[in-house]
Amino acid sequence: MKINVLITGACGQLGRSLQKLKPPHWAVTALGSKQLDITDARAVRERAMALRPALIINAAAYNAVDRAEQERERAFAVNAHGPQNLARAANEVGARLVHVSTDYVFDGHSRQPYDEQARPNPLNAYGESKLRGEQWVLREQPHALVLRTAWVFSAEGQNFVAAMLKAAQQGRPLRVVDDQTGAPTFAGDLAQAIIALAGLAMAEPGSRAAAGGPVADGSRREGGPGPQRILHPAGGVYHYSGSTALTRYEFARAIFQAANVVAADPAGTARAAGAVDPTGTAWAAGAAGTGELQAAQPSTSSGDHPSGGHPGGESAARTQQRDYLDLLSPIPSSDYPSAAVRPKYSVLSCNKMAALGIPPRPLAESLPSVVRALMASR
Repeated sequence: MKINVLITGACGQLGRSLQKLKPPHWAVTALGSKQLDITDARAVRERAMALRPALIINAAAYNAVDRAEQERERAFAVNAHGPQNLARAANEVGARLVHVSTDYVFDGHSRQPYDEQARPNPLNAYGESKLRGEQWVLREQPHALVLRTAWVFSAEGQNFVAAMLKAAQQGRPLRVVDDQTGAPTFAGDLAQAIIALAGLAMAEPGSRAAAGGPVADGSRREGGPGPQRILHPAGGVYHYSGSTALTRYEFARAIFQAANVVAADPAGTARAAGAVDPTGTAWAAGAAGTGELQAAQPSTSSGDHPSGGHPGGESAARTQQRDYLDLLSPIPSSDYPSAAVRPKYSVLSCNKMAALGIPPRPLAESLPSVVRALMASR
């Protein structure tokens, strides 16, 4: 049976991935900010009443981290009031809301992955606005699913991977912060996790599935052989990110190592074991994102794009003949002035999602293909 699903933030990395990966039984209406301004409570209610979705996925966000320090009102409008509007509308039509949040609700003082019970303490306006959104969503709809994620990337849109490759292909030296640790998340993996979690949430209470058969879009079954009971997620906060924790500098190294492989093998005919290995421990075998951007010296461009300093004067073609890693050097955050303070450590524990049969995936399984796609498009 088809179920109506409303996706907001349709033009972002996650919104696009959700549309590509949607299950065949989802009848999706995907709306960008031009089609639906989630800060407009009346417009949200009218759209929800017209569509009557059973599920609403909010992938819309204001994620310009530095700019949010000067645009607090706008950040809170999109990240707090918008989700509240969606939760209220969801209640009116009997829909369940999945709301996407961020690792930046934490202050980074821990050195162990944050679980869902950890106390939030955001350091910047962006994190504050996202935390407020979580709180207002769960106040309006306690059975809503709030999914925190981190450092989202893909082959589409603006993200850290795309910005690093663009600067490198222009021959621009890059100084990247080496004291901020997180877990990069491929947008496709995040979309699959949301689909699986939503599948569990939308399954009928007490429903069972035949042994060996698909359950709730790939979600977990409980029990042994024979019909098995589907596990249903309670409302509240969940964490999902990639399973590979590393600094931004190490992330940039992994990107450039993958770029070196692509430059040497543009057709993708070879598979290089350990090709992506930022720490030298060969964690990546084979050439299998509030991802916001921060990397280097103060930029002459606007927004959260990392600057690579001044172009080195080499053509993109010559850059591809050199080792991309030659362009890269680490710096402390203190050498990169920014309006917003970032957490030094924001790795998320994904054990709660893994217990539902939705485990995180390592960076090595997604980064090489994203780098190849981005390089092919330039």
